[in-house]
Amino acid sequence: MSKYSAQRRHFLKQMGVGTGLTLGVSLLPKATFAATNQTQTAHLAPNVFVAITEDGTLEVTCHRSEMGQQIRTAITQIIADELDADWQRVKTLQADGDKKYGDQNTDGSRSIRRNLARLQMAGATAALLLKQAAAKGWNVEPDSCQCKNHQVIHTASGRSADFSQLVSVAATLPMPEEGLVKPKARKDWRYVGKGIRSIDMEAVQAGTTIFGQDITIDDMLYAVIQRPPVMFTQPDSVDDKKARSMKGVKDVITLPTASAPANFFPLGGVAVLADNTWTAMQGVKALNITWTENDHSKYDSQSEKQILKETARKAGEVVRQRGDIKQALNSAHKTVEATYYAPLLAQAPMEPPAAAARVDGDSAEVWTSTQNPQAAQALVAEILKIPVENVTIHVTLLGGGFGRKSKPDFAAEAAWLAQKAGRPVKVVWRREDDIQHGFYHTVSAQHIRAALDENGNAIAWHHNTVFPTISSTFSTEANSPSSGELRLGFIDNPFDIPNIQLEKGQAKNHVRIGWLRSVANVYHAYAIHTFADELAYAAGKDSKAYLQQLIGKPRHIDLAKEGAEYDNYGDPLETYPIDTGRLRAVLDKATEMARWDDREKEKRHLGVAAHRSFLSYVATVVEVVVDDNGSWRIPNAYICIDAGTIVNSEHVKAQCEGGAIFGLSCAIGEISATDGAINQTNFHNYQVARMQHAPENIEVHIVDSDAAPGGVGEPPTPPFAPALANALFAATGKRIQELPIPLTLKA
Repeated sequence: MSKYSAQRRHFLKQMGVGTGLTLGVSLLPKATFAATNQTQTAHLAPNVFVAITEDGTLEVTCHRSEMGQQIRTAITQIIADELDADWQRVKTLQADGDKKYGDQNTDGSRSIRRNLARLQMAGATAALLLKQAAAKGWNVEPDSCQCKNHQVIHTASGRSADFSQLVSVAATLPMPEEGLVKPKARKDWRYVGKGIRSIDMEAVQAGTTIFGQDITIDDMLYAVIQRPPVMFTQPDSVDDKKARSMKGVKDVITLPTASAPANFFPLGGVAVLADNTWTAMQGVKALNITWTENDHSKYDSQSEKQILKETARKAGEVVRQRGDIKQALNSAHKTVEATYYAPLLAQAPMEPPAAAARVDGDSAEVWTSTQNPQAAQALVAEILKIPVENVTIHVTLLGGGFGRKSKPDFAAEAAWLAQKAGRPVKVVWRREDDIQHGFYHTVSAQHIRAALDENGNAIAWHHNTVFPTISSTFSTEANSPSSGELRLGFIDNPFDIPNIQLEKGQAKNHVRIGWLRSVANVYHAYAIHTFADELAYAAGKDSKAYLQQLIGKPRHIDLAKEGAEYDNYGDPLETYPIDTGRLRAVLDKATEMARWDDREKEKRHLGVAAHRSFLSYVATVVEVVVDDNGSWRIPNAYICIDAGTIVNSEHVKAQCEGGAIFGLSCAIGEISATDGAINQTNFHNYQVARMQHAPENIEVHIVDSDAAPGGVGEPPTPPFAPALANALFAATGKRIQELPIPLTLKA
């Protein structure tokens, strides 16, 4: 096979020498691709995802945040696949916060389902330009060329050229019309769908990666903040003499106090700025602060629980209605009802929030572990009263996020303090800060009443959900669940029951409320699938068989016919229908993996749940063993996921494992409050899954599918708590209608 050196010299002579090929892509998948080359960079530079350097290195820019879900690897796989690039010659760059990339908020399990097609187009466009460059030199048609292992080859003539030899020419070519760009066929994928190792793994293992807590800037001070114990209270008096006398303490600064609505603004408090983190921590401990009080100072989570449960048992606002619920309940052979409760939770990422900032006049630079750099950019600009385009947000790796780091209050704290101090400042959140001053997963109470006919079949389902809404973070008027929260496992109840009525009630908030992995799906799935197990028991039927019956025959559900407001996670129902056939299929597979039908013969205690969220379907079977002291453990968990098209099978498996363990933490964790202040302070009194609680074995099956990609990061979490609760009922006879689940549960 001939080499390309002679042709390359010919190209250089004809076209002039360039230093790199830079490709821009549109923010919207269907928008027209615009041309860019060395002379047009200014026009197209805002939309850069793919670059090929002079030595042929493929540079992939990741515009999403890496927090352990391996999105940097997945995006690199997509781009490299379209170019059939040599994996050893690919480099991944982390994007700063910039609207030119489109939405960068890394939450909602959207990174693949909202970006797969546009990134494929970005890679395919680069590949086409390289093929056009080669074809021009060889005087053949571009369609007769193909990319193969970092080369363009022309099979008919046996010629080939490395990407590095084509860059300078390809950079001069006009951007091809969108219709000419054709991503690879699925059968030709080289990297997508494979279980490729994380590109960050070696650096993580070597400890050379940079997380938010690792950032250092020349001449910076370290800040630790004593925040208000009760939301929206402020310092009444501050005695900082002892703190200021400490060696290394440089200043003590009182921050502005936030007021309702909380939005993403910092809570306020008193900051100690010092030469190092330890001194700043000791300085905060030396402060003597008295705080004002407000209505939230009376908040007691135990008494509030009773109020929520009573509200759930009252009539609420109807949000979905099928059939005649009243008539069905009145004619029932048997009725079953239960009230479920789930407490406040903290995201508790292993790395607490951190941000470092440098402010120079009307510009600012921030380094931080954020899920949403554009929100950080906007908030910093607002706090500092400078133009948003003057704020640069550098995104580090995240040691977990789970929704907490999509709120950039910590970035704003660092920027505000840096402006006041006149020096760079790094704000360090301690574990205690994160547990006590976060944006919590809201508390929930739900009441469900069902009617059974003489054969035990469910003929009516009446469900009322009550919880302080996330909307209260943004509006003082919000006092009932939003449609966005109701769509998360409530409105979209898939059960094939002739009479369904769903309602919502009102509740006040007393803490900052925010997103946590899977959001409202966590408590809705817990109540629905624990109650489904209760119905099976009441009907004297097998739990799996009864759940199969509730899901019913394969069909697509049209909620609009039942008066429900439903946006399907922002994606079209034509592409992502509510498909009970797929839900039933994952249920069947997970129970098959768990040998469900042999469980009594084998004397094993299993519980099951199957839930659709973020446009994916997950069924989970949990096996428990309970000893004579009532301590339980989980020897096995079985998970089947149908997330449509997947990019990296190993990452999907890891997300299922991590999502299950996170679901376990949701089942055993609790944040409570007394006199408006959070009682928990650290992991010694905020329960998350420890090694001894985590499943000893997790088996995952990924459904092979060419359906549109669904979410992966969040869907494995919701089914775990109800599957665990049902397994514990099978083992002990104790029905768990309130979370957290005790770690000791005697029969």
